[in-house]
Amino acid sequence: MSKIITVATQEAKYRYETPEIIENMDKLWLSKLDEDTRRTAILLLKSSQIDSRASVLPIDQVFGDMDFETRNGIYEKATVELGKSVLQKALTQAGLEPRDLDVIISVSCTGFMIPSMDAYLVDDMGMRGDILRLPVTEMGCAGGTSALIYANQFIKANPKAKVAIVSVETPSLTFQSTDLSMENLVSIALFADGASCAILGNTDELRPQIIDTDMYHFPKSTHLMGYKLKNTGLKIVLDRDVPDAINGHFPKIFLPFLDRNRLTPGQIQNYMFHPGGKKIINRTEEYISKFQKDISDSKSVLREHGNMSSSTILFILEKFMAKNISAGDYGYMLAFGPGFMAQSLLLQWR
Repeated sequence: MSKIITVATQEAKYRYETPEIIENMDKLWLSKLDEDTRRTAILLLKSSQIDSRASVLPIDQVFGDMDFETRNGIYEKATVELGKSVLQKALTQAGLEPRDLDVIISVSCTGFMIPSMDAYLVDDMGMRGDILRLPVTEMGCAGGTSALIYANQFIKANPKAKVAIVSVETPSLTFQSTDLSMENLVSIALFADGASCAILGNTDELRPQIIDTDMYHFPKSTHLMGYKLKNTGLKIVLDRDVPDAINGHFPKIFLPFLDRNRLTPGQIQNYMFHPGGKKIINRTEEYISKFQKDISDSKSVLREHGNMSSSTILFILEKFMAKNISAGDYGYMLAFGPGFMAQSLLLQWR
């Protein structure tokens, strides 16, 4: 079984408080729209339970007019730069060199590039020629947990391997100025840019070990979440039924997974849930509070950074890596993503 040796995170270059975002969005975009859309967009931002967030572009460019080719070119450059930065930070924390890595898994869903980000990191950072590359590109908010599951599977087959997961997301570059739908307005209020990295392998130090994993697919639900590729770029798909779908399936995801590991909710000390957005995190908190458990760290990441898609779960995990957690304590990690699906991981500090 594999251990998570270290986790590092990296904010994008430009950081803004929510009132500043509202002011600039109103001046640069909303003032050109009808009053109902303007009021709705401002209300969604004010009620998002997000205090601040970061972006790879200054805010005047985020809400400016750029074609898809220009935005995607910025995505390519920013993704490689953030990926290198956060990977180097994680390697330094782990006391490793780039050539020590056997596998690199890159995670991103907010732009397109071929070759993928990992190819540039291999070249630029001087990794070995026999390193294995795995891009994870269409898993959305669940991409971080997906990568952890794939890394765990590889290490189970190759116990001496060291695996790096590098997640970089830039939702700010998917802004659609002509899309006045509710789902686009919710997306603007919710998402933010960020990067994170986890390094997995074997170590004698006390670290969270992956004990079990699971992917649960909601039937006939591919319409709930994703992107549609338009001439103007990536148009968000975010169905209003997502919170209700999660709420209806939660008992089928959570309890059977713990039961097969002979555990109860009360025996899990540390809960790490991808926050999604205000409605999802509040529904999840309501459910988990029945077992006298809380998800305050997940809520604080949402408040401090916004939803950074696949990178978010590693921001949450980083908080737990910094805690003084006792040997034998358990952790439960959960994220939802396009498909529609839920992904669970059971951790134990060993």
